[in-house]
Amino acid sequence: MRLRNVPGSLEEIAKNDFVVHEPEKIKGNWKDYFGNDNSIHIEIGMGKGQFLCQLAQLNPKINYLGIEKYSSVLIRGLEKRKELDLNNLFFLRLDAEFINDVFDKGEVDRIYLNFSDPWPKDRHARRRLTSKEFLGRYDQFLKSDGEIIFKTDNRPLFDFSLEEVENAGWILRNYTYDLHHSEYAVGNVMTEYEEKFSGLGNPIHRMVIYREKK
Repeated sequence: MRLRNVPGSLEEIAKNDFVVHEPEKIKGNWKDYFGNDNSIHIEIGMGKGQFLCQLAQLNPKINYLGIEKYSSVLIRGLEKRKELDLNNLFFLRLDAEFINDVFDKGEVDRIYLNFSDPWPKDRHARRRLTSKEFLGRYDQFLKSDGEIIFKTDNRPLFDFSLEEVENAGWILRNYTYDLHHSEYAVGNVMTEYEEKFSGLGNPIHRMVIYREKK
């Protein structure tokens, strides 16, 4: 996917009140940041923000953090966010590789991975957000009873991800190769990509994974 540069996006992000600046300093204290003890759900690679904006409106008792490394994409999420009267949704401009710099042990209840970059070349497999390397990162800050929900229309990436679940020592709670025609479609909130791809007739794959409680 070729990203179009948005002039002024970096400057807007740097001054925007909905963006968490210097999140490394909040590590271990996200409850204080939100000012409550509600669950914290994050989306890594949030894109233009439609998914999280809808979830935040539907679930005011859950705190949401959207993580996106591209300023030209994040700025679109900020445009949606400013139209909403919410206190439970904020964004981070961050490369997922450094996610352990901003979250402490047991600090996050749920992780959403939606239509992540497939990194199709084998030599780039470690960069996929569902690789065993990234699952190892998530293990360090996801609560013991937490879960990851992953959606994609990319079948090779989904098959790879299913294999990595076992390789990383995680457990499948459920999965489907055709989300919109399954029992799991009830209550599903769609992303921009999901609307586009499903509109083209592409089946959406989804899995939910967790770890055995220690």
